[in-house]
Amino acid sequence: MNQSEEYLLAIESSCDETAAAVITRDMRILSNVVSSQTRLHEKFGGVVPEIASRAHLERILPVIDDALKQAEITLDQLTAVAVATEPGLVGSLLIGLTAAKTLALTLEIPLIAVNHIEGHLFACQMQEDHPLFPAIGLVVSGGHTNLYHCSETLQFDLIGATIDDAAGEAFDKVAKILGLTYPGGPSIQKAAVQGNPKAFPFPRTFIKDPELRFSFSGLKTAVLYEALGNPGAKKQPPPLTEDRIADLAASFQATVVDVLVAKCHQALTQYDYSTLCVGGGVAANALLRERLEAMTTQSGFHLSIAPPDLCTDNAAMAAIAWHHLDQGRIASLDLDVKPGLVR
Repeated sequence: MNQSEEYLLAIESSCDETAAAVITRDMRILSNVVSSQTRLHEKFGGVVPEIASRAHLERILPVIDDALKQAEITLDQLTAVAVATEPGLVGSLLIGLTAAKTLALTLEIPLIAVNHIEGHLFACQMQEDHPLFPAIGLVVSGGHTNLYHCSETLQFDLIGATIDDAAGEAFDKVAKILGLTYPGGPSIQKAAVQGNPKAFPFPRTFIKDPELRFSFSGLKTAVLYEALGNPGAKKQPPPLTEDRIADLAASFQATVVDVLVAKCHQALTQYDYSTLCVGGGVAANALLRERLEAMTTQSGFHLSIAPPDLCTDNAAMAAIAWHHLDQGRIASLDLDVKPGLVR
């Protein structure tokens, strides 16, 4: 390694992934280690906060150590340490913040606070050779389905969000209804391959609404009634065969994608922007990527979707911290977390 090169250690623990990465000043990812907690939460069909925070406590130091080893650097070579402090689960965020503070204090290097959602959007910039912003940003994940007006690299203003379930949350809940595995995104996508996306005309809530907002709770309920029946109804649905599960999965997935694509087009038009950035776990969905590509190509927009390995929670997307450092945005050691969801 070049002894004069600058290295950023980034830490991510906002939900159920314990992650650490080393990124150079010129945005090269030297390591990006992620320890998944999927097996711990799958029997519950969603993330259990207490289990998540305990797992972070056990894994944070080994993950950081692995990131440094893979990058082939030592602690004394670090220029700064960045950590996601918002939004997320309070216990999980505190584990990462405590580790980052300890490193910043003992190594006497800058501590930089990173917004997890902004990191998802910045992941798009990391694959581009030209500035992306200003742009419209869509973050679509297990906790968030938000649209942002991104006027510049460090200025992300919320312009639209879900009023209930996030798209990723709906994927998880529908997967449980259909008896598919957790997490729901990959299992529904796999089941949908053999299904008919037009088999069930599920509600596309707010798709023509002039406001930039989403709602997936009604869609989830519609799938529930179609799959398992309504206790008060006289007519009940047929058994959940493999073919019926495939059709339900395909129809549900197509409905979510239709809404997301329509709202992105609406936001681009309303704000007269030519670039769309998309990040978050659901952005790895193949149908969504295909449909967004088609929409932006047809309408003359530029699309930048985070690469699949940077869509789900990871620490490399915290490379946005270099821009914070350049602007002197260094956090003090009394820094605290800001848990919760952004709505």
